[in-house]
Amino acid sequence: MNDRLSAHQRIRQDVQSMHAYAIQDSVGMVKLDAMENPFGLPPTLQQALGERLGRLALNRYPDGRVDDLRAALARHAGMPDGYDIMLGNGSDELIALLALACDIPGASILAPEPGFVMYAMSAQLQGLAFHGVALTAAFELDEAAMLAAIDQHRPAIVYLAYPNNPTGNLWDDSVLERIIQAQGAQGGLVVMDEAYQPFASRSYIDRLETHRHVLLMRTMSKFGLAGVRLGYMLGPKDLIAEINKVRPPYNISVLNYECALFALEHAEVFAQQAKVLREERARLLAALSAMPGVRPFPSEANMILARVPDAAKAFAGMKARGILVKNISKMHALLDNCLRLTVGTPEENTLMLAALEESL
Repeated sequence: MNDRLSAHQRIRQDVQSMHAYAIQDSVGMVKLDAMENPFGLPPTLQQALGERLGRLALNRYPDGRVDDLRAALARHAGMPDGYDIMLGNGSDELIALLALACDIPGASILAPEPGFVMYAMSAQLQGLAFHGVALTAAFELDEAAMLAAIDQHRPAIVYLAYPNNPTGNLWDDSVLERIIQAQGAQGGLVVMDEAYQPFASRSYIDRLETHRHVLLMRTMSKFGLAGVRLGYMLGPKDLIAEINKVRPPYNISVLNYECALFALEHAEVFAQQAKVLREERARLLAALSAMPGVRPFPSEANMILARVPDAAKAFAGMKARGILVKNISKMHALLDNCLRLTVGTPEENTLMLAALEESL
């Protein structure tokens, strides 16, 4: 009898049943599907960065220079005294490390839905239960349902994206506070995910010190460095010290941290880009609101959620016209016939509006 396992049988059954994170083919397209900053570095900065990266010791492991980046990010974010900062290879790695660090018997993760898919995926990969709590029809936090879920499941982590992805909205402050207090009362963590902070009118950073169980997570991706893969998380020193123990050594490459340091030294360039994108977001919201059958939802991110009469038809029509957006209508029942439109350059946005109007 041959009782040897095949190579496939060595892989967990739940992993085999999962779908990998899908990335759309964007070759030859106007790429407005992934909430990227559409602006590149000006030529003078390209040259300066290239020369700087060329001088790096790529034959050596990352060194103490990464601590210079941690200090620069702490200053940039306005980190409070008594807090510390932890870096990840994108926010995705930080989310995975949080699940790993909090994997004690009976632990679970909770988040409103629709939301960022990596919250649920990190729980599943770590073998933790994930509890999704539906938003209201207006994409607001369902306070009663969130409080009941916290009381019932006593999750290790509650994720609150601020603004939320894919809906783009900020939460009501009073509701947010009551949820944070309830999670703290039962001894759990809250992670405020501010990936889209450069485009939002509010941040939780000013209230971070009021709750010692709240961690604040951001990314350099929406700042303008999606290709660099750098996320960071702020929290009380004692909490960050514990979570940092599960971080792989040298998880931030010399190229990652030098690019990020360079960008922070020229933060005004990226701030101006964010200003243009906020102005373009307002233009898009007005134009979409004027289209028959299109309902855009308010956004504080660099994307707009829009409900159209037929999302599949509109998506296919836009793609045929060279405009790539995201059809998220199957992601959650609340997103029926919804497209997620990334805010691009003024020229890209004009092309997107024309393509959508022709594809309705």
